[in-house]
Amino acid sequence: MNAIDEFDANRLPILDISQFYDLEKRKDFLNKLQYLARNYGFFYLVGHGLNLSRINEIKKYTHQFFKLDQKEKEAISIENSPHFRGYTKLNGENTQNIPDAREQIDIGPERQAIRFIKGEPIWTRLQGPNQWPNQWPEFKEVIESWLKDSRTISIDLLHAFMSALGLKETILDEFVAHSPNESLKLIHYPKVDIQNSSQGVGAHKDTNLLTLLLQDEIGGLQVFIHDKWIDVPYIEGAFVVNVGETLELATNGYLVANTHRVVSPKYKDRYSIAYFISPNIFAGDVPVLNLPEHLKALAKGPTSDPNNPLLRNVAENNMKSRFRSHLGVTKKFYPEIYNQLNPKKNGELYEKQ
Repeated sequence: MNAIDEFDANRLPILDISQFYDLEKRKDFLNKLQYLARNYGFFYLVGHGLNLSRINEIKKYTHQFFKLDQKEKEAISIENSPHFRGYTKLNGENTQNIPDAREQIDIGPERQAIRFIKGEPIWTRLQGPNQWPNQWPEFKEVIESWLKDSRTISIDLLHAFMSALGLKETILDEFVAHSPNESLKLIHYPKVDIQNSSQGVGAHKDTNLLTLLLQDEIGGLQVFIHDKWIDVPYIEGAFVVNVGETLELATNGYLVANTHRVVSPKYKDRYSIAYFISPNIFAGDVPVLNLPEHLKALAKGPTSDPNNPLLRNVAENNMKSRFRSHLGVTKKFYPEIYNQLNPKKNGELYEKQ
């Protein structure tokens, strides 16, 4: 039986990245990865090297953060930050112009803000410091350690993707090996009344290269594959990986950034930790990779929503997403952009100048 035939169309497959480093298993692993990245855009990842103790630690600190007094969380509100860093209260972020029934904290690499000069690209403000809970240094240490581990796994996985496409595995290193534009979201989805149909997070695609999601046993994540929504249940110790729009752009649509959502939990709160890696903000336009001819022939160009067009400049595309999702930050720090908002067009508010 062909290795690809083992995949069930009604559930996400599991890949073991340790096979990428096993000479006997590498070819089979790369064949599966290529197939899944094109036809699913999502899969479970195991063999990543993080043990359950390490995973349980980040889960523990995630729970502890959301148990903080509301005033403590709002003291580090994302609306204090032009860099889109900090705490977002329940219903404070929008997807498809509808509030998401979740609270979260957004964290990125700890870097000094770039002094903004009028006339310079507005996306330079993506770089800046985080906001941390007061008098809790252990939280900062655990989060920064998790960021480092997530970055390592993601770059290893990008190497595997490139190898699966018949390219030099380090071809994207110049964009991500040093100072990638990365972010981490710790997310809490409170349970809702059983009659409530509010979205945990609405249907969307991720703008980055790759996402690593660590979820709990509550469930709620769904992926739109083969014209239907598929549940993505919890698997102990596994990440859920998905291809982002930047990787779809780089492969001219050969790889697929798939639509996904989270349905609000009905009986128990849900927690998740999502890591996103993108090229350095100074990378410029996404390069179109020179795929082998047999793959290039299948790449028909990336998909694009007319109300949410893909921009080739990686920083502009990322900034566009932030503007649309965090309207409070946009209104406070970017009023000219905010005033372009057109709610009749799904919150369309950014035109490439």
